[in-house]
Amino acid sequence: MMSMINQNFPGYGSTSERTRQRDPKLQAGIDTVLGGQIWRIQPDEQAKAAHPCLWMQAGVVSFKPCTNFYDCSSCAYDRAMRKKAAAGKTRTWQETMRRWPDKDRLCRHSLTGRVARRSCPYNYECRHCDFDQYVEEVLAAMSIDRPETLNQIKGFQIPEGYMFHIGHTWARVESGGSIRIGMDDFAMKVLGSFDRFELPVMGKVVEQGEPAWGLSRGKHHAKARSPVEGIIMEVNQQIREYPHMASQRPYDDGWFMLVRHSDVKSTIKRLMNEEQSLNWLSDEVATLEHMIEDVHGPLAADGGLLQPDVFGNCPELGWESLTKAFLRI
Repeated sequence: MMSMINQNFPGYGSTSERTRQRDPKLQAGIDTVLGGQIWRIQPDEQAKAAHPCLWMQAGVVSFKPCTNFYDCSSCAYDRAMRKKAAAGKTRTWQETMRRWPDKDRLCRHSLTGRVARRSCPYNYECRHCDFDQYVEEVLAAMSIDRPETLNQIKGFQIPEGYMFHIGHTWARVESGGSIRIGMDDFAMKVLGSFDRFELPVMGKVVEQGEPAWGLSRGKHHAKARSPVEGIIMEVNQQIREYPHMASQRPYDDGWFMLVRHSDVKSTIKRLMNEEQSLNWLSDEVATLEHMIEDVHGPLAADGGLLQPDVFGNCPELGWESLTKAFLRI
């Protein structure tokens, strides 16, 4: 029986700390995203790394936190170390692990926290391992991280650890470098429950900021923009069969696609971090309130919450006006 391990913990000492945005006044460190959270990792050799690199876990190097989402295939440090090993200046982490006692030779996915403790049966020849393929192609889509903290802005939820595009779509980097994307709670509550989603086929390339999937409510239709660029590895078949799931659980079971990109950092750097997304959503709520006031007059100034299904309760706002203003279509 296999279970996933949640490794959302900050570590010890000055090794790492949660952060929302880079502050030049703070102590220097390396910003990274792990377990859906943003961390600043301080390379303090006297401290314990919260997310140790495989080279560190094998004992090849004394201290090296992972700053690439455990996506070794696109990691510059991993390439440099393999080049060094090829020149005979060090051993690879796989060669080093083969020298360990059998009971300690853990699968690389156990070392990165993606699966429970499991021994490596293929002597770290991952290309020959069916389980490795299963984790990359099947388990990654099934293993959905749940948001730990949800902030509320006048009835609209926005989770910590997610990054946002101005078209009200979100992205979350997961262990292994996959990027899960979906639509936010604001878009769902403003436009109401959808009847149908038109999702692209697996293997297609989506472009950042370009229309990626369609959505329909009765006779009304719209497109949503992808928050990132990448190759579609999986689409959420559940929301095709049960569209309401996207509205009820937009940040976990209601995800839309899982994509891969050869340079994760480059495709997420233009998205809004936690601090920016909170300010942005406040502005979006204010824009929505002004649109409602233009139709129905001033709202009560009592800090009340806007009700879900804004379009359904106030169709005078106009579907085209709402999708243009918030989906940026």
